[in-house]
Amino acid sequence: MGNTEFLKRCKQIVVDYHNSHADKTDKDGKITEDNVFVVWACKTLQNNKALLSTTVSDGMYYEITHNGDKGETYVDAYKKWENFVVK
Repeated sequence: MGNTEFLKRCKQIVVDYHNSHADKTDKDGKITEDNVFVVWACKTLQNNKALLSTTVSDGMYYEITHNGDKGETYVDAYKKWENFVVK
């Protein structure tokens, strides 16, 4: 799978996930691909991986991996709980 096709597929996966899990009372409501952005992406051999987030302030981010050998795509959806510095 090419990088452009993979990233388009990732954005659609995130849109579908968000729209199926969002509360009907959420102020942000449904999103489109325009609300999804790629934080990081990589292609190594036949595999692709991307980290994505949305413009929705829900603290969610998504890690999507495509296994080119098996033709399978894996999705991890995470909630960011906090960000702090340790010295």
